[in-house]
Amino acid sequence: MKAALCTRFNAPLEIAELTLAPPRAGEVEVTLAACAICHSDLHFIEGAWGGDLPAVYGHEAAGHVTALGDGVSAYALGQRVLVTLIRACGTCQCCTDGRPVICEDAGDSSTPLALPNGTPVTQGMKTGAFAEKVVVDASQLAPLPGDMPLDVACLLACGVITGVGAVFNTAAMPAGASAVVIGTGGVGLNAIQGARIAGARRIIALDVAPEKLDAAREFGATDTVLASDRDARKQVRRLTEGRGADYVFVTVGAVAAYEQALGLCAPGGAIIMAGMTGNDEYMRLNPMMAAYQEQRLIGSKMGGTVLRRDIPRLIELYRQGRLKLDELISNRYPLERINEAIADTARGGTRRNVILFDAYEDRP
Repeated sequence: MKAALCTRFNAPLEIAELTLAPPRAGEVEVTLAACAICHSDLHFIEGAWGGDLPAVYGHEAAGHVTALGDGVSAYALGQRVLVTLIRACGTCQCCTDGRPVICEDAGDSSTPLALPNGTPVTQGMKTGAFAEKVVVDASQLAPLPGDMPLDVACLLACGVITGVGAVFNTAAMPAGASAVVIGTGGVGLNAIQGARIAGARRIIALDVAPEKLDAAREFGATDTVLASDRDARKQVRRLTEGRGADYVFVTVGAVAAYEQALGLCAPGGAIIMAGMTGNDEYMRLNPMMAAYQEQRLIGSKMGGTVLRRDIPRLIELYRQGRLKLDELISNRYPLERINEAIADTARGGTRRNVILFDAYEDRP
């Protein structure tokens, strides 16, 4: 099986032949058709979050079931499925409370991946989807309809659910609220369209790159502000009747964005923390002001997604033309060109780059 192997942090990936163990009880083997590149993958490849090497990253994928472990009855051979990093036991307190993304017992750290000489290879984010095949827990999958292209469907595995879910699930934002979205990359654009679908009266997009603000309007922003403007806070206040926004969604892993968010939030408002910073980065916060104005800081991991509940809803929104997915794909690459795709993603001008494997039906 071919995979893109990370052997040194902050270095190009190597296309290597790996072995993949057969699925154990409760696991499923999926032959992948497509896998999108997320900035979280870049953080791991750069070493920002640590981890053991060698490793295979990638966690935003879709493909066909090709083998089933004992006890798996929810899926069938040949079935089209979404592959995510959301592994859940289904029985811990968080899972029973409907919060599987923060499962307290998501399984051991064993890996099905190995070099030909038997050396274990870390399965990045319990997925390892920069590879032709994966073996994952059945809880990490969601069924996909036959009429949805798999390169489009794979976007639902992370960027879409993280952004839209931050609005629908984490914030539970009501219609008529005002929203600020800081960062207009893949997650930010999805937070913007989530706010649009939810019925926000005003959606203000902030980014340091002026060319990305046009995309924000395409996805539903009513107003745009250049985040680096010295009067950015005043502009947001002016657009929100002097109050600030009811909800501020931070979708980039930058401390500066979080510190800026504090001044953009209305009294009684909430800052939704969806962007992941490095392990050793911290923000400055004036607790008195947050307490005085009853502002809330709420963490949001993977948009609080429950796969069986949320994926069918998002697919239906896509079918209705209300959820933009095709427009999120910037470029498609074969696995052999993954380093080119990663470099393009790192430059920050793309929405989502997608790797297509040999199993993709319409591979160019």
